[in-house]
Amino acid sequence: MKNRTRKSFQRTLFFSVVGVFLLLALFFALYQYHREKEYKVDTMNYRLQMYNYETYHYVRENGLANRDSFLSFVDGLQEDSLRVTLISKEGNVLMDSRFLEIQKLDCHLDREEVVKALKTGKGYDKKRVSSSDGKSMFYAATSFPDLIVRTAVPYSSELEKSLRVDNFYLFYAFVITIILIMVLYKNTSRIGKHIEYLRLFAQKAENGEQLDLRVDDRLPNDELSDISQIITTLYWKQRNSEEDKLRIKRQLTQNAAHELKTPAASIQGYLETILQNPDMPEEKRSYFLERCYAQSERMSKLLFDMATLTKLDEMDVAIHASDWTSINVNEIVRAVLEDVALQLQEKGIFTMLDMPAKIQIQGNSSLVYSIFRNLVDNAIAYALGATTINIDSKEKDDRYEFIVSDNGVGVPTEHLPHIFERFYRVDKGRSRKLGGTGLGLAIVKNAVAVHGGVCQAYPTPGGGFSVKFYLMKDFVKITDGIVANR
Repeated sequence: MKNRTRKSFQRTLFFSVVGVFLLLALFFALYQYHREKEYKVDTMNYRLQMYNYETYHYVRENGLANRDSFLSFVDGLQEDSLRVTLISKEGNVLMDSRFLEIQKLDCHLDREEVVKALKTGKGYDKKRVSSSDGKSMFYAATSFPDLIVRTAVPYSSELEKSLRVDNFYLFYAFVITIILIMVLYKNTSRIGKHIEYLRLFAQKAENGEQLDLRVDDRLPNDELSDISQIITTLYWKQRNSEEDKLRIKRQLTQNAAHELKTPAASIQGYLETILQNPDMPEEKRSYFLERCYAQSERMSKLLFDMATLTKLDEMDVAIHASDWTSINVNEIVRAVLEDVALQLQEKGIFTMLDMPAKIQIQGNSSLVYSIFRNLVDNAIAYALGATTINIDSKEKDDRYEFIVSDNGVGVPTEHLPHIFERFYRVDKGRSRKLGGTGLGLAIVKNAVAVHGGVCQAYPTPGGGFSVKFYLMKDFVKITDGIVANR
């Protein structure tokens, strides 16, 4: 892979947002400048327009005959250097407060303020040099039915200053921009720290380096920190889950090899004895063959149990949900008891059932059968002195709780935490002698887990061994297609 220049996400995000913000700020400043400039011009124009209306009312009441009276009126308008011009609709100057020889003035129909006034009723020209006195003036004209009134003031330094846009708002805008940039930098730095932490975490995880489950204390304490913690925790759970699976598989392989070694050696020994002694009495030969058959049965059961556990380890509830059916647990329990009726009779063990009339769940019937079969077989094989096996059940909301118990010798308390481990035996010598594989209760635990339940082993009150577990009525529906963690 070609090396590429790495771009900091934080820097990219920061400059992208700052760039957009500055662009918006620039457009806002230009808009505000133009708006304020227009406002001040409009304010000046409005003031002069008011003089136009006052002048027109004066002319209607007093006429144009007395020039001195007109000049007195203009002086009374309280506007320094104000010039008032009365213009006919044809553009001829009828009277001007500053220029006496009005006959020398040309037609005013081409003046911008006059053109606008004739068109819209009002108009202005904010800076134009007067053709009569050569001064720059601010003109405002108003069109009335019979004449046009125009007022003007010199475009002096005072007027220019009053019309100038007050740029003080730019200072506030600059200060606010700096503050926002600082806040943005702080927040993008927080995001950058989290991203850098996750990048290093992913890099170390990819390279198989040692990782710390705890989130770095230098990271900000916020929602992103919680997300980082969740990501690292999920990674560790996934990694530990995979490691646990590998460890269990290695342990299963090692234990299976150890367990298979004994019956294989026995079969080999018996067969060698038969082959080396062709004149062996028929009775002894038959005994050795029977022992070979018994050991082969034990190997077959061990291989079957290992295959069952492997299937349970790889089972995905969501994938196998289509294979699940509605199961009547009562019928399965009765089928188990019928299959072991002979062994129960030989041991003198009675069974006691205390279950609802109909227990219906969604699941795998063969796995549910293996749960009860292994528990009953375990009681028959190891509950020395037992006279009864009780199977009780209660309905609890979305599940059924089951308790399978006996009144035998029980299991010492120190063994209970390990009773569901694979190949774990309370009494190794007695267990092998009785033909057990050491996988029965492990199969129970995994089959129960596939149906959304958990197992618990404890001493039966009054003596004996009990296993309590529950099965969900419809585990796939409850988990909504999410694979259960097993």
